[in-house]
Amino acid sequence: MSDYQIISIPKITDPRGNLAVIEKDVLPFATKRVYYLFDVPSDSRRGGHAHKEQMEFLIAVSGSFDVILDDGHHREVISLNKPDRGLLIPTGTWRELENFSSGAVCLVLSSGEFDEGDYLRSYNEFLRSKGAPSKP
Repeated sequence: MSDYQIISIPKITDPRGNLAVIEKDVLPFATKRVYYLFDVPSDSRRGGHAHKEQMEFLIAVSGSFDVILDDGHHREVISLNKPDRGLLIPTGTWRELENFSSGAVCLVLSSGEFDEGDYLRSYNEFLRSKGAPSKP
């Protein structure tokens, strides 16, 4: 599975604290929606869907969590734990988030506004869209 990207976010280092900046061509899309997950219990899972058109960029701005990516044929686990590195998830990729540390915050920048029609929320529907056999 190689369509995802880990992208380093440009940062300005200063003795007073670091500043990370996402502008210009850091991402391959214009951000149309920003949201974040917080106070997620460590035994909870988030995500559990894919997008037909939207791309998303996930950042662990605090703490850590794992992102399980699935392209219909392979699964891979990516651990996010640095606020100056993010995960670019391309369209048509199933994602699940788990193993949230205490105080974790997941910031998401999306290429589109919320559109329920863009979601694939059933894993078997996702597999069918990829031409892969359904799972029982």
